[in-house]
Amino acid sequence: MATAQSGTGRTITTRIPARLDRLPWSRWHWSIVIGLGTVWILDGMEVTIVGNIAARLSEPGSGLPITSGEVTGISAALYVTGACLGALFWGRLTDIYGRKKLFLITLAVYLGATAMTALSFDTWWFFLFRFLTGFGIGGEYAAINSAIDELIPAKYRGRVDLLINGSYWLGAVGGALLSIVALDTSIFPADVGWRLTFALGAVLALVILLVRRHVPESPRWLLIHGRDDEAERIVGSIEERVTAEEGKELPPAADEMTIHQRSRTTFTEIARTVFARYRRRSALGFALFIGQAFLYNAITFGFGAILTQFFDVPSGSTGYYFAVIAAGNFLGPLLLGKLFDTVGRRIMISGTYVLSGALLFGTAWLFDRGALTAATMTACWCVVLFFASAGASSAYLTVSEIFPMETRAMSIAFFYALGTAAGGISGPLLFAELTNTGKVGDTVLAFQIGAGLMVAAGIVAAVLAVNAERRSLEDIATPLSAAEPQQAVARP
Repeated sequence: MATAQSGTGRTITTRIPARLDRLPWSRWHWSIVIGLGTVWILDGMEVTIVGNIAARLSEPGSGLPITSGEVTGISAALYVTGACLGALFWGRLTDIYGRKKLFLITLAVYLGATAMTALSFDTWWFFLFRFLTGFGIGGEYAAINSAIDELIPAKYRGRVDLLINGSYWLGAVGGALLSIVALDTSIFPADVGWRLTFALGAVLALVILLVRRHVPESPRWLLIHGRDDEAERIVGSIEERVTAEEGKELPPAADEMTIHQRSRTTFTEIARTVFARYRRRSALGFALFIGQAFLYNAITFGFGAILTQFFDVPSGSTGYYFAVIAAGNFLGPLLLGKLFDTVGRRIMISGTYVLSGALLFGTAWLFDRGALTAATMTACWCVVLFFASAGASSAYLTVSEIFPMETRAMSIAFFYALGTAAGGISGPLLFAELTNTGKVGDTVLAFQIGAGLMVAAGIVAAVLAVNAERRSLEDIATPLSAAEPQQAVARP
């Protein structure tokens, strides 16, 4: 590595990004996936549990003076608001202070807020800590996706990112099943069971926090922020572990890059980069997040009402149907993820978006004709969401890899907040109104709106998607700190 001067402001030439990308898959990479990726399971469990315990919390003897509507309305809105604000707040700090500090802090915020939710004694307390739980989770999305993309080799980045984002639905399955046990008054008292669900989330978060302490800082972030010696030590240690596991020397890393180190990037530079220099990519991110947010809301916000109103499914049994739908959501990224690295981003992103939208149009047509039962409707939803889940996960992958290193966390935060706000605010207002009328035509319209926006996003992706498969992050988007190689001089 060649450098000039000391501290930030130096110009360095390095092969560290290429050394990380040329690594074969190893046990060390699995440790990164486990340490960083499991938080999505917590998020899925958190959201599902709250929806399933709403009725119990509103019952006399629950220990909390709250109505079911306040749990699914005000509380849910506060959680979403907290997630949006948290993403933006922590995302900025992630770019300034590093991935590791923030993925430890944000998980600690989630842990503490979830534990305090379990101790709720009044409505205002419950609302406050639902907001703070979302505030922590929102920050996780920016910090974790940044770290994952910067540590995972380019060859595997797509499938790993999709699998991790899709694991949200494993948490949803777990939350649905856990709530059934926790709310059984023959096992736990009415004022204890729901508290245990939140307490378990805090315990799982503590375990993840202990594992996560051993995940290193992103060497790419260290390079840009004047800590190249530390980056060198981390990458050298990883190479030693992988070499010992492989039993042979690693191939040489030929590509090198030259950067001018800096301490931080201004908001003005971030805005100019994202909305001027990369405005086509920003339009792509906007389309992908809005499309998936509305398709998911078209189905998930009304699925329970649809099953009970049109198919006479008892309200206490809808959780089983949801578990099946959630399983379909997880299988999409799991089984299709590899294709995003082999077939390519453009074809797979546009294909999953357009196909899931078209399938939802078909479901709406069958539902309008009265050709579906509760079981076949659920089967249709599973097929739609099998493809939609892979597409939605690819939206997070896309915005985390198509913008420069210095803006990565903030870009993820912005588009996550945008999609979450659309899904958690305008989505419920629109789709809950349509699906709760009890009219077949209104529910069909809800499906058609979600399907139309998903297909439109797929068409945008077909035109604007970036062929990022198997390419280094620095090749996809040149770092803002990139410098001409001849500016660097040899280290004394």
